[in-house]
Amino acid sequence: QLQLVESGGGLVQPGGSLTLSCAASGFTLNYYAIGWFRQAPGKEREGVACIGSSLGDPSYADIVKGRFTVFRDRTKGTVYVQMNNLQPEDTAVYYCAGDITLDRCTVSTAGAYDYWGQGTEVTVSS
Repeated sequence: QLQLVESGGGLVQPGGSLTLSCAASGFTLNYYAIGWFRQAPGKEREGVACIGSSLGDPSYADIVKGRFTVFRDRTKGTVYVQMNNLQPEDTAVYYCAGDITLDRCTVSTAGAYDYWGQGTEVTVSS
């Protein structure tokens, strides 16, 4: 059973940066499409970025385009999302999700992913 683990969350000032990691103990994520989603208090979960296993370019929600970059380290079998110019509205619990059957990743359909991590909290505040 694939268990995803996110790390790298924390407190950052507005305008700051964080890089979140998504890994799976004993597994490589190289063959999985990985999506990054977030859920802020009182709000619905939303997709922010994703990367396919081999097909297509990474995809981003408009709200983070130009600020977030999702990438893989195939030597480690992990996936990252670098988040720049963070703003208070980016405060949320961030989740990575994975699926081995997707040809292309999606940020709009959380249900497309079979595996989810427990989340890592990101707080943007001065």
